[in-house]
Amino acid sequence: MGTGEDFSRRASVLLRDRGISIRAAARALAYDHAYLARVLAGKQSPSPQLVDAFERYFLPRPSSTADDVVLSGPQVSAARGADLADAIRAASKRLVLLDNSLTGVPIAEMAARTFRTVHHRLGIGDYDARYERDIQAAAAELAEVAGWACFDAEKHSAARRFNQEALLLAQLSGDRSIELLIMQNLAMHAGWLGRHREELAIARAVLEGRPLPPRVEAMFRVREAKGLVGSGQLEAGAKAFGRARALYADGEHHHDPYWAWWLTPGEIDGHEGYGFQVSGDHSRGIPYLERALHLSEPVAVGYRSISAARLLDCLLAVRRWRDAEDLALRVTPTVHEIASGRTLSLLRDAAEKGRRIEGAPVDVRDALSALATAVDADPFDL
Repeated sequence: MGTGEDFSRRASVLLRDRGISIRAAARALAYDHAYLARVLAGKQSPSPQLVDAFERYFLPRPSSTADDVVLSGPQVSAARGADLADAIRAASKRLVLLDNSLTGVPIAEMAARTFRTVHHRLGIGDYDARYERDIQAAAAELAEVAGWACFDAEKHSAARRFNQEALLLAQLSGDRSIELLIMQNLAMHAGWLGRHREELAIARAVLEGRPLPPRVEAMFRVREAKGLVGSGQLEAGAKAFGRARALYADGEHHHDPYWAWWLTPGEIDGHEGYGFQVSGDHSRGIPYLERALHLSEPVAVGYRSISAARLLDCLLAVRRWRDAEDLALRVTPTVHEIASGRTLSLLRDAAEKGRRIEGAPVDVRDALSALATAVDADPFDL
């Protein structure tokens, strides 16, 4: 991409045009995001390795498609040693990029099939044993991605299996960092299924163990808070959310793991608003969900519309008809970009519940009907 200055300019424009944050790009490339930020600001020259990685993952080759770019890179099938660990990690990064892009493409089946290939090779020992732990650690991360993707697609039995497999591989490899991420996912999954005591127990088991980096502790404080609120302990939950915000406000720490990129103020607000929603205190949840929806976040996630779905449900519950209608009209044209099964289910449920509310104005019912139609539209229709 030319000189350092030229690279900075062109790379910044490319990320901006694709809606990819610096933090998300750094995660995809396995680079420190502060370093990448300095390079893109022209304050530091890029290494040749960074330029090469950026071109490999973000720049199309001649006559290639966008999917070719995302799916290019090391392949799992031909690798056996350190290159196998690299190939598995590259597969995880490509899946995460797809998950967080505005494609409307679910990655659950793709992630599951990729991990099944790796899982088979681990089982039969088709790899160089000298690199076993590194390969196991890479496979743990891939299983975590598959578990997340299945969870977001509402394939809950599969999500639990993949998360449990991920946890085993993380423990076998001794990768404490990815083990923490998987524990966070297990707590999140339990809470989503209404198993709030389990969510609380997982969070507290981690919090009462070894000291955690600030961002990681903040994540588990959010899970603790969700577990408390779901168990009816609203004030204790509010305090735990406050502790999570304080930990986040302390800023980034060099011990924070690379996967902590997705924790943001909007993420915390969305969870707190959701906590009030499920507790039945819709009015109290609305300001948090509105803030989560309208904050300009430093990262893009594939489930970015989930706060809109929760907010719509709350607005309808308190009969703020005009606001609910406006939100439904704003969301409907974007539904085809949503790959998150959870988000689509929440939107569908909110639209159906809203249309059944006695006294709902005709305009609101019409907007909700249009939203429901968009959610249920054939994804292969043009």
